[in-house]
Amino acid sequence: MTTTHIERARQTDTVFRTENLNIYYGNFLAVRDVSISIPKNNITAFIGPSGCGKSTVLRCFNRLNDLIKSFHIDGKIYYHDQDLYAAEIDPVEVRRQIGMVFQKPNPFPKSIYDNIAFGPRLLNYKGDMDELVERSLKQAALWDDVKDKLKAMGTDLSGGQQQRLCIARAVAVQPDVILMDEPCSALDPISTLKVEDLLQELKERYTIVIVTHNMQQASRASDWTAFFNVESNDKGHRTGHIVEYDRTERIFQSPTHQATQEYVSGRFG
Repeated sequence: MTTTHIERARQTDTVFRTENLNIYYGNFLAVRDVSISIPKNNITAFIGPSGCGKSTVLRCFNRLNDLIKSFHIDGKIYYHDQDLYAAEIDPVEVRRQIGMVFQKPNPFPKSIYDNIAFGPRLLNYKGDMDELVERSLKQAALWDDVKDKLKAMGTDLSGGQQQRLCIARAVAVQPDVILMDEPCSALDPISTLKVEDLLQELKERYTIVIVTHNMQQASRASDWTAFFNVESNDKGHRTGHIVEYDRTERIFQSPTHQATQEYVSGRFG
C-alpha cells in the first residue's frame, strides 16, 4: 500500500467494506458471510457472545490474522476501496495506518516518553519529537497526569492510565483507524468511563472499531453496532456470523431480529 493509495483512500467516507467475507483456519470456517460497511469518523461496536468471531473480523482489518499460519479468507475486504488483501499490499504499512489497542494494557518496559516515541522513531519521524509526544498524550487525555514524569516507566502507571498510554502510542504514528479489542475489560468502572469519554474525542480525528462484551458500553459509546452470533453444525463446529448491523439506537431499542433483542436485553450471552 503506497502513500498515494492512502492519501486517495482518506478522501472516501466508507473506511472498511466487506463483501461475502468468509474466514478460515485451515478447513475450519470460523466466520461466514460478513458483508458490512464501516463509516468514517464513527465508532462501530462489535457485540455478541464468546466465540462468535468479533475479534477475528477485527483483526482482519489490520491483517494481524496473517500471523496465524492456517488463516485464510475468501470474499473481499476493502479499505477505502483498496483491496486490503491484494498481492501488492504491504501488511506492515496496513498496520501503521490501522492501529490496534488490545484487551490488556501492554505498555513497553520503557519510559512514558519512549513508549510514545517508539513508533515514530521506527518510521524515521523528522519532526519535533517532544511536540509529538505531548500532542499524543493530550489526545489520549493523559498529558496532565504524566507531564512531570515522562521519564517514569510506563508500566508503573495505573491500569487505566496504561490503557490511555497505549492509545497515545497508537495515535503517535498518525493512523487513519484505531481498532480496539475489549479495551476496557481489565479496567475499573471509573477508568472505563474515562476511556469512553476519550473515544468521543478521538472519533473527530479517527475511525474507531471496538469489540466489547459490555452492552452498556456499546450503547453509550458507539454510533453503529454489529451483533454477531454463533451457530453449531452437526459435528459441533461453531461458526460466527453477523445477525444484524445498524445504528446503535436501532439495535438496542428496536432490533429487527429476535436473537438481537434477546442478547442486548441480557437473556443470553
